[in-house]
Amino acid sequence: MAAAALPPLPPQFKSIQHHLRTAQELDKREPVVAYYCRLYAMQTGMKIDSKTPECRKFLSKLMDQLEAMKKQFGDNEAITQEIVGSAHVENYALKMFLYADNEDRAGQFHKNMIKSFYTASLLIDVLTVFGELSEENAQHRKYARWKAAYIHNCLKNGETPQPGPIGMEGESFADVEREETGSSSVHGGTTQPTSSSSTYEANNVPTTNYAGIHIPPGAHAPANTPAEVPHNTGVTSNTIQPAPQNIPLVDPSLCSAQSAGEVHLTPEDFARAQKYCKYAGSALQYEDVSTAVQNLQKALKLLITGRE
Repeated sequence: MAAAALPPLPPQFKSIQHHLRTAQELDKREPVVAYYCRLYAMQTGMKIDSKTPECRKFLSKLMDQLEAMKKQFGDNEAITQEIVGSAHVENYALKMFLYADNEDRAGQFHKNMIKSFYTASLLIDVLTVFGELSEENAQHRKYARWKAAYIHNCLKNGETPQPGPIGMEGESFADVEREETGSSSVHGGTTQPTSSSSTYEANNVPTTNYAGIHIPPGAHAPANTPAEVPHNTGVTSNTIQPAPQNIPLVDPSLCSAQSAGEVHLTPEDFARAQKYCKYAGSALQYEDVSTAVQNLQKALKLLITGRE
């Protein structure tokens, strides 16, 4: 990236160092997500301390990076339109969450899976750039953070974690954060990732509800996921197959539906319909046909009936 490297991270900004590290790791693979990670760090840093000289200097350099990225990706809708960017970041966070959840349920416990849970929670933090989190995303974040801490602590203590959702008890997240801090450097504009990178792979993704958290059907890892299998997981590259798509049936009533009387759509209705269409487009980028169909049906129903 053309922007100048960041100076050393001020102690006041410790809470955003992991989001900046994630941005560095995703710069080449997912520059849009990397951009919003930096934007989240910028907004959060401004709230923490924008007056101390070292903080002002750091934030100024971070703003330079953001401006350089906007110039570089100025023709990308996910950068220029927040509604598209929100859908893009949300989809990527969910794919990472689904990979980690699938590995967990399969009893494949390893550092790469822990980091995927952890990074998914950080990316859900980033969604606050676009407004308040939905209840579903808030629960995903809570579960991902707890799972990362629980599995990390089990492995550290030589215990076998229990797969899948179990009663959430108090777990210290500090060890996970310390390990992530030790695996990379934020300042200087460089990253030295360890073998526990945030790479993740497609596999059979579960379709279920747990603790009020809904896992949508038919989701799988993005098509541009690097072909790298985590070490020591017992999975070989020739076993990695995309999950079969569970395509929802199209509601036949929508094909022949006519408005009952004159439907008055509000600006909010149009905005919601546009949001569903953007979500559908983002889902198709990840070859997630099921989610695309569901969102397009929601948009169609809203436009025809005025109701969701």
